[in-house]
Amino acid sequence: MSELVQNLANGDHPVEVSLRPEKTSSALKKRIDEFKFVHIKFTGTRGGTELGVRLDEAESNWHDADFDRADGRIKLSGRLTLDYVPVRCVAQIDL
Repeated sequence: MSELVQNLANGDHPVEVSLRPEKTSSALKKRIDEFKFVHIKFTGTRGGTELGVRLDEAESNWHDADFDRADGRIKLSGRLTLDYVPVRCVAQIDL
């Protein structure tokens, strides 16, 4: 298992949602609703590590947040493969 996988699998890490061209809560909501897919960036790694995550609706929770007012906290969760290892990414995002 790679050093990156081992590092990210242990403990909590600072993250942000990568959104282009605009980084707004309404753009995030649109991305979630239309694609159920987001890019999560781990900002504490060397150069930052950005992962594409297909969201698991049963494990995620974004329904209680107010995206119009950019208020609340959401949980985004999904499975992916990182350096040939199947992993689950769970991110808590403050809007």
